[in-house]
Formats: sequence, structure tokens, C-alpha cells
Amino acid sequence: MTTALAERSRRIATRVARTTSALHDGPAPELPPHRELARRELAAYASRIHLTDLVREHGSPLFVVDVDRVTTQLLALRRELPEAQIHFATTSLPHPAVIRAVDAFGASFGVASRGEIDLLEREGVAIGRCLHANPVKSVADITGAYLRGIRTFVVDRPDEVAKFRGLASDYSVLIRLSFPNPRATADPSSSFGIAPEEAGGLVEHCLRAGLRVSGFTFHVGSQTVSAAPWVHAIRRTLALMRRLEHAHGIRFDTLDLGGGFPVEYDEPVPSLGELARGIRAALSAAPRRYRIIIEPGRFVAARAMTLVTRVVGTADRLDGRWAYLDEGVDGAYANIPAEDVHALVFAGSELDVQPPADETGERATRRLRDHRREPVTLAGPTADGVDVVARRLPLPPLAVGDLLLSPMMGACTATTAAGFNGIAPTPIVVVPS
Repeated sequence: MTTALAERSRRIATRVARTTSALHDGPAPELPPHRELARRELAAYASRIHLTDLVREHGSPLFVVDVDRVTTQLLALRRELPEAQIHFATTSLPHPAVIRAVDAFGASFGVASRGEIDLLEREGVAIGRCLHANPVKSVADITGAYLRGIRTFVVDRPDEVAKFRGLASDYSVLIRLSFPNPRATADPSSSFGIAPEEAGGLVEHCLRAGLRVSGFTFHVGSQTVSAAPWVHAIRRTLALMRRLEHAHGIRFDTLDLGGGFPVEYDEPVPSLGELARGIRAALSAAPRRYRIIIEPGRFVAARAMTLVTRVVGTADRLDGRWAYLDEGVDGAYANIPAEDVHALVFAGSELDVQPPADETGERATRRLRDHRREPVTLAGPTADGVDVVARRLPLPPLAVGDLLLSPMMGACTATTAAGFNGIAPTPIVVVPS
């Protein structure tokens, strides 16, 4: 880790520790609702980074990315899962500033395409430390990644194994397992991975083809809010590894837990510490020689980016008030339909309200503020009937020119924008260090 980044990490860790200590001094007051807590945090953050000045300079819509928040999340992962090697899922936020922050922290990357490898190379990342996490690849993808230094690949079916024919023997594969998790926001088990009871046959197939199997990987699903899916997957995978090691006289060396750590959108989620306690307990049964990998994406990226949009039109329709924004679900809000993400949206006017110091006054002020809100449907700019960000969302009265803000918008937003109707991608500006 560079000296500058080490000092930044120390400052962030100190700030987090002080905040945590303050929260535990004295009797715990009744907490306001999640949206109110998020509003207060966003208000303080917007003031600290001079968000209004950034919008005045760069216009709207605008993504604001903050690499200090990337470092904060990486520090939390290192604190709670100290034995795990972090491979940031590049797909979640492939921005050069984020890549540089992750690399400077000492973490590595999981990649899924040639384009992501290109980006990492341009930013000076050591490609040999990366993991190719996409189970389905062309021969050209595999060969290109290998020639650029990648030595760990993921497979989940026999027909993928033949694509490695002709490569030298200095690489290994991780076999991706499928553990269905219907409670996850997005469950990849239906698309990728092999059932644990069938994995032994795939290991044998790899060995016959001359591939070294270094271990197993899985993904329990996005926004997993309980340690139970990880605990179940870890226990079953460790049992599978012990059985196959004994049956084939081989020694695995890697267990990849994937990602899925949740973040708070419109409702609270368990803390990383709570989830990590269960994960650490399950990992205590793993041989010490095993390298433990995690592939966080959303957990690292979501908090790093804030979206600012502007009202460009209003209308009163049969179903109530509508406000049209300069961004929508074909652009920066694309993760709403794609991932069933319910992003919080705040009117800029809400950020100017400071809560009273006493709890009774705070509740009264909040009730008054809630009474002044009116339901509004927020629509995007594409003249498309499906371009709706939210329906009947309680907000202060909106007029043309008003700003709206959404926190937690770093994960799978800019990367999923379609550019429908020729609308340009939302610009991204980096918060000055």
C-alpha cells in the first residue's frame, strides 16, 4: 500500500472508529426511520463535498464518485474477514478512479471480459493477480486473458474444459458451484454453476483433460441479508473438497466465497460484522493451507457514487402528479428494473432541513415534513411508457429546475445504461481528494 493511501486509510479508519464510539455512548435513543437517517447522512455528505458547486460546474444529470468511500468499504472487509483475499468485481463499477483506489489498497480484481482486462491494464494493474470469474468464455477470451497474465479461470460445465486445450500447464481452474438462494435480490444459480452432487464428475473430467483444479467458487446471490446461505455453501463445499481430495489423491488450495454482501437502499440490512461472524465460524473448519477469496462488487461500489438529476417537466395526470427527469431507467437508473433495486430519491430541498436536538421535537418536525409531501411519479426523459423511476413517491412539491439526489448509486448503474433514444451517458465526476 502506498504511503499516501496508508495515511488516507488511517484517517478513514479513525473517523469510522470515532463515529462508532459516539454511537455507543449513553443510552440508545429511538432511531428515526431509515429514510430519515439516509437523508441526514446525504445532507452532511453533500455539504462536505460541496455537491451544489459540482452540479453548478458540471450540470445534470451527474454521477459523483468518491474513492474514499471505496477505501472505507475495503477497510471494513479487511477488518471483518481478515483472512480473505479481496478481488473486487470490476463489473460493478469499472471507473478508472475506482480501479486505482482498489489497486492502491492492495486488493485485486475479478474480471469477466476483455474490455475489463483492457481497463485494468491501462490503469497499471498487475493482470497476473486477477481472477477470470466468468464461467462462459470463448477460446479467444481464454487465450487472450492467459497471454496477458491471468492464471486462474472459472468453469462450471464440461464443454468449457475443452476450450483450454493448447495452453501451457501453468494455470488452474476453480469450479463454480450452484447454491440456490430464492431470497436473494438476484440469484445467479439458475444461470451459472454446477450442483455440488455433480461436481465430482466435472473434477474428474478436468483431471483427465490435464487441468489443475485449485478449488471451488460460488455466489450466494446479490443482497443476501443472512449469513445462513454462506454457512450452508461453505460447509457443503468443504465437505466436497475433503471427499474429492481423498478420492483422487489431490490437494485443493482455494475456496472462493464470491460476493453478495448487502448494502442499504430503501431499507436497513444486517451489518457486515453480523454476517462475517457466521462466515468466519464456518471457515474455521477449512484447512489453513486454503486461500480464501471474496469477490465483493456492490458492497464496495454502491456507496461510492451519488446521482444528481433535475426536473425538466411536470404534469397532472389521471393518476396524479408526474415529474419528468433528465435521467431514467434507460440510463443511470437502469439497475431499478434490471436488479429490482429500490433507490432512495430525495428532493434537494429536503437536504436543507436540520433535525431538532431533542427527540420529541425531531418526531414532530418529521411528521410536519411528511405531511407536506405529495405523491409523485418520477419518469425519465425517453418518451417511453416504461421509463418510470418510481410511482407515487412521497416528495416535497417539485417544479421544473429542482434537483433530486439518489445515494448508493455506484453498483451496476453506469455500466447498465443503454443510451436509448440517443441520450448520452451520465457524466461522472470524481470528488477531489
